Amino acid sequence: MSLLRRVLITTVVGLAIVFVGINWIVPVALSFYVAERAPALARIVPIALKDKSVSPAAGRTLSYFGYDFEVPWSDLDETQTRFYPKNNFYPKNNAEKTKVDLHFHSGLRLVVSTIGSQEWVKALPADLGVAPHVVESAFGRETMKSHYSFIKALYEFTPDNMNHWTASQDGHSREELLLALKSLALPKSAETGIFYLQNQHYCGFQEGNPRVRQDGIVINLYSDQGSIEMIVYQADYQNFVGVTQPEINRIVQSLRTTPTGEEISSKQTAGDGENRKPRNGEIRPGN
Repeated sequence: MSLLRRVLITTVVGLAIVFVGINWIVPVALSFYVAERAPALARIVPIALKDKSVSPAAGRTLSYFGYDFEVPWSDLDETQTRFYPKNNFYPKNNAEKTKVDLHFHSGLRLVVSTIGSQEWVKALPADLGVAPHVVESAFGRETMKSHYSFIKALYEFTPDNMNHWTASQDGHSREELLLALKSLALPKSAETGIFYLQNQHYCGFQEGNPRVRQDGIVINLYSDQGSIEMIVYQADYQNFVGVTQPEINRIVQSLRTTPTGEEISSKQTAGDGENRKPRNGEIRPGN
């Protein structure tokens, strides 16, 4: 065999090894590294609620942004209700309110936010800095068909689900992105557990176990019409026990869309929406 031929064979073999290293070994090694370095929070998956009882305590029915729900507390401090976004500088710009911050005399807070049915589809690609078709291609049409299906796929994914040996770099990228998004999306309260939630019209998740008292417990519920997030803050709650699961279940099971004819505008017609009785939230005594 001539020297030139040997050199050519050696060069081709060397290039082949480099190619395999770049296109297979490196992605596989990176996949193992990403899985190993994932935070503990990324390994938590949703589980079913054990306590599905509903608190019978006297409370109130609240209506905001086209939703009705009951709270098992009757001490709402209406003077502290705040709506967002604010219009302090442009009072004539009556931007639609999507968030309300409720304070109770006990020190408890409940922050309620809403998002339209398709807003999240637009927001995710923008947040990732890519075109919408790139996101759909990465996660699949079935996963992207609704806000709930995407969050469900995200929350149920863990480092253990990663297929390190797949030959597809796109597969690696998708799994690594899911892992990164889950690590960033979950609130700290999820460290004590994530739980499936469901009522007659909504499906969602509860991030936080009330048996472990913590500052915030997050409730997210989804439907084809939109989604609603409720965060219970109890750092200043005077009740030693804290918020209980039956109390959370009362809120979840009572959530419904405000019936037609009872729709209450979420637009503020005057003032800046700060420190006054809310005009866009109906409050009715509970039964």
